[in-house]
Order: sequence, then C-alpha cells, then structure tokens
Amino acid sequence: MSDKTIEFLVKENDELERLDLFLKSKMNPISRSSIQKFIDQGLVNLNGRQEYSYSKKLKNRDKVQIQILSKSELKIIPSELPISIVHEDESLLVIDKQAGMVVHPGAGNKKDTLVNALIHKFENTLSTLSGSDRPGIVHRIDKETSGLLVVAKDNISHQKLSDQFVKHNIFRKYIALVWGVLRPLNGKISTFIKRDNRNRQKMITHETKGKKAITNYNTIKVFQSHDIPKISLIEFELETGRTHQIRVHMDFKKTNIIGDKIYGKKRIKYKKINHEFEKKILSLNGQLLHASELGFIHPKSQKFLKFESKPPKVFRNIYDLLEKLGN
Repeated sequence: MSDKTIEFLVKENDELERLDLFLKSKMNPISRSSIQKFIDQGLVNLNGRQEYSYSKKLKNRDKVQIQILSKSELKIIPSELPISIVHEDESLLVIDKQAGMVVHPGAGNKKDTLVNALIHKFENTLSTLSGSDRPGIVHRIDKETSGLLVVAKDNISHQKLSDQFVKHNIFRKYIALVWGVLRPLNGKISTFIKRDNRNRQKMITHETKGKKAITNYNTIKVFQSHDIPKISLIEFELETGRTHQIRVHMDFKKTNIIGDKIYGKKRIKYKKINHEFEKKILSLNGQLLHASELGFIHPKSQKFLKFESKPPKVFRNIYDLLEKLGN
C-alpha cells in the first residue's frame, strides 16, 4: 500500500453509515464536500474497488481506503503575506493569525489567505490530509477572529492532531468583549448548532438538530460607566469546536460580541454615549474575539504544549478605553 493511502476498517457501530459521512467522521476537520471530491476523483476504494457513491451504506468489516494527493499536486497560488509564527518544529507550526485573514481559499478568497502565505513560505512541506486546497490546515478560526491555530507539516502529525480535536482533547481558550452582562456570570452553554436555512452564512441553535456544542464561559470583568453601555470581558473555554460556536452561543444568551456583523447589533442604541468609544466601535471590521490559548499533545514527542497570545491592538485599545471610562 502506498504511503499516500489511508485505510479504515468499518466497525459494528459504523455499520449502515454512508461512505462520505463515515470518512468525514474519521478525517475531521476535512469537510464533507472535500470527501465527496475525493470520491468523485476515484480516490476512494471500498474493499479493493473504486467506489463513486457518496451514500454507499457500509457493512461491518468493510475496508475503506482513501488516497491523499501528493504535495507536488498542490495548486495554491503563493502570496507573500505577513504571518506570525509562534512555534515551529519538524512536525507542525503554531500561527498567531491576524484578524481579517481567511484561513484557506474559498469562494471570493483565492489569493490572500493563510494557506497562500504558508505555501509561499513553506512551499510543499505541509500535510495534504485536508485536500489540495487546504495544505496543513488542521482546524480553522473565523476570518475576523484573531489568535492561535496549529498547522501540520506531515500527514501523520495531521491525523494525530485531528484525532485530538475529534476526541475534544485540544485545550482552547478565547477572550471577547461582549455587550451587557451574562447571567449567570459563569456557566456552561450546551446546545445543538446547525446552519440557518434562511441565511446560509449563519448558524443557529436547535433543540434536537445539528451538532452538539459546549462552551464554558467566565466573566472576567464588567465595565460600567454613565456614558457607555455595560460591557463584559468574557473568557471562553471550548469543549467542542463548531462553526461560529462562541458567536452563536452569545446570540443564544441574547447578547453579541462587540463588532460582530453577522450576529451583532446593527447600530448602537444608547442615548448618552462617549464619542471616542462610539467612534472606535463604528470603525471595527469584525468581532472582538481572540483565540488566546491553545494546548495539545505533540504528535511525535507526546509532550503537552501550551501557547498563549495577547489580543491585537484594536482589542487592547478598546479595552484600555473601557478601563479609563470606568474609573
């Protein structure tokens, strides 16, 4: 078997699962659409034969093989963009992503993504497990969210890191400035999250449909002043990693992260407001949400690594102003 091929054995509890969903569960965070592309390209074998049906029902003891494209097949256009590398070794990178940068190419974002920058700097020395359009990408954070994420250099490291995400063993902490005060001040939010049928850019909570999402939160500080609304500095620790999870869970709590243009306030409704504060808020391009801590077991050394990142300047400037106005 080629070292470009990964094999999975279907177990009893996976029997009657669709082929595409089975591979998605085993190869998280590769998207279902990417898995289907692999099937379309004839890169998936079932019991030694090419299988082209996404919905093929699997049986106990079936052998599923998927061929991963070699690094030489990557077609991403390199872009010379600044990236902050917090840690690098032979297996992986830890990146401190700036707000405003998309993680990988997609509709409307072909050149100026983190992947384009990584290809420029590291050429063909990244993992290919997430497909040819997402070399090295183990997980994502939103375009306007800043902070830490891990990138894999080889497929074995990628798979081991992905397994930690699947088993929820990755330590992830975020901080955000949020409108109002959460009640209770500290707690756990547990819901299902699914895509909004009316607005495909949004995710929503649901009682029974979607994927389970769990967010722990802790109120660090509440800012109060006569000429600004109440605002809270919140720390979040994720047990799961769903799309827009923190933002959706704040919407579930009837509040939003400051600057969130999808889930947030359209305008500030406050009669007497500090003009400097209002100006800073109106100039924001995205939510004040920062991935501040990331911890995982290194795929080769088996040592637990933990990294920390300070929030970007725009976040700190508003925080400092809130501190000033609150005194």
